[in-house]
Amino acid sequence: MKILVTGGSGMVGKHLQKIIPNAIYISSNQGDLRDIKYTTWLFSCYEPDVVIHLAAKVGGIQDNIKYPADYFDDNVLINTNVLKSCHKYNTKQFIGIISTCAYPDVVSSYPMTEKDLFSGPPAKTNFSYGFAKRSLAVQIEAYNKQYGTNYSYLIPSNLYSEHDDFTNESKMHFITALLYKIKNSKGTIELLGDGTPLRQFMYAEDFARVIKEVIDKNITESFNVACPENYSIDKMARICLEELGFDYKINYLNNNLNGQYRKDVSSEKMMSLLPDFEFTPFNKGIKHVYNLINE
Repeated sequence: MKILVTGGSGMVGKHLQKIIPNAIYISSNQGDLRDIKYTTWLFSCYEPDVVIHLAAKVGGIQDNIKYPADYFDDNVLINTNVLKSCHKYNTKQFIGIISTCAYPDVVSSYPMTEKDLFSGPPAKTNFSYGFAKRSLAVQIEAYNKQYGTNYSYLIPSNLYSEHDDFTNESKMHFITALLYKIKNSKGTIELLGDGTPLRQFMYAEDFARVIKEVIDKNITESFNVACPENYSIDKMARICLEELGFDYKINYLNNNLNGQYRKDVSSEKMMSLLPDFEFTPFNKGIKHVYNLINE
């Protein structure tokens, strides 16, 4: 079975490299998936049985606000080219990775379930990125309906990992950026917003393990993947400081950059499919990552 992973040098891709070492890992350094000629050529070379589609244009709140057209155009182009190529070269299993950013800004009850995905517009701070990710869900269902494929998607919560991009702070995920700030702080941590928004954060290796189980068990259903712990930004920052043994002050900057207040999702469907799966507790995960980035 040939497995192709797009975005293979990214955070989740690096965890998958350890878990599925024999897969083919493609990164943006090797070619541009926005280019249909390159994407078609790539699939003609490998003709994969399984595609794990991690590739995407991602960034922080400020980047999303400043370049909304880029986030929409690039992600829609990448997704369309990869899906077209999967169909053309008879890929049997396609696993598209979406994001909880695709969910509505506000719903009537939390945590959100898969049925809530289309019940309202995404948050304004990452509106175009959220809609581009939601469009991937629409494309997958459209292919399944028109072509009889069994493609699916997973919707992970926010992630953190020792494999985050530490060369570009604007692209770092919040928790790994926070750990990086703690590592380099002289007594004060500065964070955007006011600390009140609620977030679920999952260790990226957990997500990689879920992807492997989906392949191993040939699961073709789409579902959320999220650790049930749901904390405010401020509480997560204080847990990190306490667990790592630092008594630093936290300063909050620019209350207008809070982003979505809450977007926690339910993993009930996932646990019905993978009942024995265990998530890494937040306090253990952040200690593990902090120790690795300090080696």
